[in-house]
Order: sequence, then C-alpha cells, then structure tokens
Amino acid sequence: MAGLIAQSTLDQIRTASDIVEVIGGCFPLKRAGANFTALCPFHKEKTPSFSVNPTKQIFYCFGCHQGGDVFKFLQQYENINFLDAVKRLADRAGIVLEFEQSPEYEKRRAVKDALLEMHSGIAHRWHTALLNDAVAEPARDYLKRRGVTEEAVKLFQLGYAPDDWADTVNWARGRKYDLNLAEQGGLVISKEDGGRPYGRFRGRLMFPICDEQGRVIGFSGRVLDPETKGAKYVNSPETPLFQKGRVIYGLDKSRRAMLDEKSALICEGQLDLIACHMAGIRHVAAPQGTALTSDQARVLKRYADEVVLCFDSDTAGQAAAVRSLDALLEAGLAVRVMTVPAPHDPDSFIQEQGADAFRKRLTGAESFFDFHLRRLCETHGTDTDAGRRAVLREMGEALRKADDAVLADRCAQQTALALRVSAEAVRTEFAKAATGKPAPVEPATPAPVAPVAKPTPLEYWLVRLLFLAEDEQVKALATELELEWIGHSLVREVVGRRMEAAAQGDWRGVPALLSELDEAAAQLLTRAMAARQDVPAPSTQLADLVNRLRDQFQEKQLAHLTRELARTDLTDEEEERLLREHESLRRRRMEAANAA
Repeated sequence: MAGLIAQSTLDQIRTASDIVEVIGGCFPLKRAGANFTALCPFHKEKTPSFSVNPTKQIFYCFGCHQGGDVFKFLQQYENINFLDAVKRLADRAGIVLEFEQSPEYEKRRAVKDALLEMHSGIAHRWHTALLNDAVAEPARDYLKRRGVTEEAVKLFQLGYAPDDWADTVNWARGRKYDLNLAEQGGLVISKEDGGRPYGRFRGRLMFPICDEQGRVIGFSGRVLDPETKGAKYVNSPETPLFQKGRVIYGLDKSRRAMLDEKSALICEGQLDLIACHMAGIRHVAAPQGTALTSDQARVLKRYADEVVLCFDSDTAGQAAAVRSLDALLEAGLAVRVMTVPAPHDPDSFIQEQGADAFRKRLTGAESFFDFHLRRLCETHGTDTDAGRRAVLREMGEALRKADDAVLADRCAQQTALALRVSAEAVRTEFAKAATGKPAPVEPATPAPVAPVAKPTPLEYWLVRLLFLAEDEQVKALATELELEWIGHSLVREVVGRRMEAAAQGDWRGVPALLSELDEAAAQLLTRAMAARQDVPAPSTQLADLVNRLRDQFQEKQLAHLTRELARTDLTDEEEERLLREHESLRRRRMEAANAA
C-alpha cells in the first residue's frame, strides 16, 4: 500500500467517511449513550456487543474482539482487501485517488460515471412502468403466475421495457444523454445503414444486474410471449460496466449471507434466485449464463469455502455443473451438487413443495464426485467394456483436477462398486489419467506460532490513558517514560508510535494510527479505546502509572542483580561492576521515592 496512496489522501477519505453512516448503511445501529450498538455481524449473538464510537471513529465488538476504523470495518464486512476498501470509500466520498489521476483514467472514469447514472435512471423508469403502466399488465400477470410477490419486485427492482422501438431512445434524448454513450452502454442499437437508432430491450420483463456495491451495470430481459421469435433472454453486451464472465447476479444481496454460511448456492436463473431469496435462503447467486467462469469462481471464493450447484435437472443443466468444476477447483472451492426432480427448477419446486423441502434437499446435496459418478454411469452404462472404460476415463480426469489423494481413494472404491470390478484395478486406471502430471510439492510446514501473552493491567491502562491524554502531556512524558519499562511487545509498539507522533507534532488521531499498525497491535489499541468505563482525571492517573511502571522495572532489575551477585563463579571485576550497578539503581529508587 505504501507509495500507492498518500497518507494525506487516506486521512481525507477517512474524514469524509463517517463510520456511523458507513456501518449504519449496512445494518441498523441503535444509539446507546454517546455510542451506537448492534448485534455483531462477525459472530452469532443474541445480546448486542458491537459498539461504534462516533467520537473516536472506531468500532469494537466486546464478544469476538473484532475492531478498527472505517477501512477495517469495510475490509471485514465485505471480505475485501485494504486497497479495495479505500477505493470504495473514496468513490462514496467523491475523492479521486492520487495514483488514478491521469488523463486516460479520468476519461474512463467519466464514461463509467455517466453510464452508471444512465443505467440507474433507465432501471427506475422500467421499474415504475412495471408497477404502474397499463402496457405492463402482461408482465405483472406473468410474475403473479410465477409467484413473485410485490415485495420481491421492489427488492430486486424488476421492470418492464415497453414494446416500442423508440421508447429508450426518446427517454435518453429527453434527459439529454448522448446516444453514442447509450449505445456504448448497450441500451441502444444503431443500424449499420445509418437508420434510426432503437432500444435493445423491448416488450420484456427486465432484471437489473448489479455490481457488488448494488449499482446497476447491465440488464437481462425475458420475453413474455412464448410465441415471440428470438431468444428467451436478451442480456446487455460487453460494456465498460458489464463483463458477463465476471458478474454474478444477486451477489450484492447475498454476499453477507455467504460469509455467514461459508457456502454459496448457485442457481441457473434470476427467478430461481429470487424464489430462494424470498424463501429465506439468502446465500444464493446466479452466473450470467450456465457454467461458472474462473473470474466468477474467484469472486465466490472471497465469500465462501464451498459451492452448491443447483442447475436445472435437464441435460444442459447437468452438463453446466460439470463444466463449472475446473473453475471452482482452481479457486480452491469445495463443490457439491443439489438436484431437484424433473421437470422442476428451484423456483417451481419451492412454489410447489415449499422452502423446507428445498432446504432439506440443500442439506443433503451430494459431493460433486458422487454426482459425477452417478451421471457417468447413467450416460455410458456399466454393462459394456466401452461404457466402463468411458466412466473410468472421465472420473480419472475429474479427480486429476481435484489433486486430492484421499478423495481419489474414496472415489476409486465407489467406482469399483459401481462397475463391479476391483478397487485396485480402478486405482491403476486413475493413475493412468494422472500420467505426466508432476507430483505435488508438499508445502513447508510453518513453525508453530507462539500465542501472544496478554498485556499486564498496568500496560493495558498505559495504552488507554496515553490516548486519552493531550499531546502536550504525552510529549512531556516522552522524556520520562522509557520503552524498555514495557514488557509486552505490542504495547511497546503502540506506545512508541503515540509518543513519536506527539514529539513530532504529527498526531492525526486513533483511526489514522490503526491503519498503520499490524492486525494484532490494531486490535489491542481498539480494545483499549472501546472500553466503556469513564476515566476520571486521566492526566493524574497517567503520571502515576508511569511512575509505577518505572518502579516495577527497577524492582525487577534489582532482583536480577541480587541473583547475579549470589553466583559463586564471579570474578572480582564482575562482582565490583554488579555492586556499582546495584548501588546506583538503589539510589535512583530512593530519589524517586523522595521526589514523590
């Protein structure tokens, strides 16, 4: 991060991003005195222990001990890295990052901003049409037949594009939008012969596609009349906002649930996703197409450890599940497959059988390799040599991609049972599939990390008082407090940074320091600052605490010198040196006591 974004810019973004507003935009906060509280989003609890301090601009959970500034909250809540958190907050505050200040970037940014505004506007126009316009009656009837409630329509901002070639063009012109930009965003199409431009989406139920921040970046339009010629669905083309292979429908509403469940349910279509979501199954998303891409799998890995595929039960849906395997394994995700009986899809199954029946099937979703073996046996048959060879070959290829010896052994036994052959013969055939593949290099086992001891009560209160005191007092204490008096390494680091900033007149506050400390030190500081009890006369207490730390340190030194002097193997010179040190330290202790 160093060198990419100037500290002054980070301070500007932090100042512009009130932590109460940012967190309050993610879930409701309740005022409790000078602070705000809520149920912690990072662990399950029944009594609120999550606290937000608007004065210090920090958050802290007294249950799971997560804490930090506004950047840290966004990192943990959205499961993104620091740079992405900075970008999101900068975008929210309208601040241009220094490393992005180039003519090319500014041009691209202007185009994207204009397209985002345009997409938001047309999404609202189509949503209003669906709710109110008479021409949208067929769309409302269709949604009613599919069991889509008005609540769902509003939550997912579903819309209706009127069956009028000029409607989108006239809407854009009425708002002074550049038609070339509308064409670049995939909303308008221009004829090659120079004829009149026309709207891409006409007479269709519209599903806005959002990025992870909930901003509309594209659309998927479903035909309502089954007799209409052309594709059932029409999607936005590739644009500066929308890249089909990277976007996951519904992720903006499901990513928090995925983090909580550590799992992502992947359905094939938008209506399947909406049905799951409204049934209370929130960790669900849908790819823009059938099979998942590598980019989409990497995005899912940020939120989940496991993916459950629930594609349609027809041949195309099952094939899509198989095609998704490579990308999911490459991203390090475990894979299971959930099936619903034909002719159902998730939407119709939930409508007919109910959410509990769907959840039961979800809980019982089988391992991808169990599903794959069953499918291969059904496809190729197990009664002929050709069929058995095909099953062995395709299972071996899939297991090679998984690169898991335990899994391969289990699958070898199951495949042997299915084909009615010996497990050893199956292992031999699987080994052939892996021929030419280098043996995996075992990663070096990291040395065990010793747990960090807790600070002593004196050290803990030193942190708390040092950050409650005024800069001038901290600056004065810098000449009296020696860092060697502090035994805890994290406390020593935090205190040293505070004293150094005060001495240089460069104290920017707790949130700025939190972003510069490592995880453990930042957590220590956040915990100390989030303590709820009031501190009377902090200046007096701080001066007294520094004296106690000094006395404690000197007492330890005296005890050490006494033990050294008791050694029988000392030379005369060593004994004389130790006696001088002992006497000098004892004299300083007496002087300090008299001064007090």
